Amino acid sequence: MSCVDKCRKQLAIRLPDDPVGNRRFDRPIEHRKVEGRSVADIPDRAREGRIEHQNSNGARVFHHAPTLCLFWVLSRVHPKVWGAGVPEYQNVVVIGAGIVGVSTAIWLQRQGVAVTLIDREGPASGTSYGNAGILAAGAIVPVVTPGLWKKAPGMLLNPGQPLFLRWSYLPQLFPFLIKYMRNGSPARVEAIATALHTLLGDSPDQHQALTEGTDAADLIRPGSYLYGYTDRGARDADAYGWDLRAEKGATFRDLDSDALAAYDPALKGRFGHAVELVHHGVIVDPGLYVLKLAAHFEAQGGTISTATLTGFRRENGQATAAQTDQGDIPADGFVVTTGVWSQALAKSLGVEVPVESERGYHIEFHRPNIQLKGSVMVAKGKFAVSPMEGRMRAAGVVEFGGTKAGPSKAPFALLRKNIREIFPDLEFENTSEWMGHRPSTSDSLPVIGPSPKLPNVYFGYGHQHVGLTGGPKTGRWLAQMMTGAAVNEDLSAYSPARRS
Repeated sequence: MSCVDKCRKQLAIRLPDDPVGNRRFDRPIEHRKVEGRSVADIPDRAREGRIEHQNSNGARVFHHAPTLCLFWVLSRVHPKVWGAGVPEYQNVVVIGAGIVGVSTAIWLQRQGVAVTLIDREGPASGTSYGNAGILAAGAIVPVVTPGLWKKAPGMLLNPGQPLFLRWSYLPQLFPFLIKYMRNGSPARVEAIATALHTLLGDSPDQHQALTEGTDAADLIRPGSYLYGYTDRGARDADAYGWDLRAEKGATFRDLDSDALAAYDPALKGRFGHAVELVHHGVIVDPGLYVLKLAAHFEAQGGTISTATLTGFRRENGQATAAQTDQGDIPADGFVVTTGVWSQALAKSLGVEVPVESERGYHIEFHRPNIQLKGSVMVAKGKFAVSPMEGRMRAAGVVEFGGTKAGPSKAPFALLRKNIREIFPDLEFENTSEWMGHRPSTSDSLPVIGPSPKLPNVYFGYGHQHVGLTGGPKTGRWLAQMMTGAAVNEDLSAYSPARRS
């Protein structure tokens, strides 16, 4: 086999077609247009010495053969050049069938891996069902920001503020809170925002790529995401967050009341000022969205089982089977994506990142008389209102109270009060309520990557308020790591081995 043939073979292994642009070499040297001309117009001499192939989108892609040969030779000497030496798993068990787990299963499946997806209740049974449905690419400002420690006690004592605490849980929560608040310094917030932008910045594109060829694509509504303020002064009071978003590259524009009414007549007179974040979107039924993705995974040959993980069978420093209440499931790789319930297992495998449940609440208004163009964050109440299929969903509130206690009445009462203030003319047939557990780490960043103690067990959890938004990219990263493909970002901020 010639060097070029070996390069072409290596190319086929290491550069899977990718509609979003995570190719290792395709992105910098793919030629769809050159100075306004199509690929077909590129002179032959410009393609001399290049390897040509056609990707799944029909684009002709050229790779410089000597460069690829050099990398092929180097990969024999130093495996990290190509990612060689990283285990390429052929049979993987994914534990947890929320958006992160289902995304991981689909991306692994598309790489030719045999995948079994297990969940104790089935797909979309947890937080992936109850979120606000927003593709919040600009949600890069963490909850803990400079000065919050001064405001938090007053917020907890004020029943009109969207922060709640079950006081009996405080002794157990206190160690987490200390680390949580320490991440509110300007330097830490800057670093966290950078990492969140890496994860979330292209989330609408990541969702489009994930859902290509699936029925779930019909549930995505691309568009803008609004922040509604009582007036311009209230918006200016949030300048820290908007300056941080602008610094990271988010695109937004301010709207006065007239511009807001022109943008969405349903919002006329409800806010004195708004900010429009472009290139966002909403999923109009998050639970159904994940169910449709899971059905696609199964239709493509994947296996879905209802089972509860109890641990791993281990041999020679590797996990060899997932131990469940339904028996052992052998595999050569494993991914744990069980949200806040991942912590106990992760801790036993060397992960020291603290995780707590941020209990989130939603109320749905069925068959409402108001139809919003897109999602709106009500800045004063810190809750979002999203259009759903046949429903309007108000979601938000933060409550610390662990995973064992049932829903509290006060958060639901506050949501209803705030909805009446913004939408006094809202009419509906009936309502439904939900409470779920957002898995929040002390540094507001998810845990993504291999276990420090069992290297063939990977984690993907801890996405706080942005699990739906960041799920597809997390799944893509995990699949890339497990198949030896290149990951074109620095993932150290999400490392399971980090201290936070």
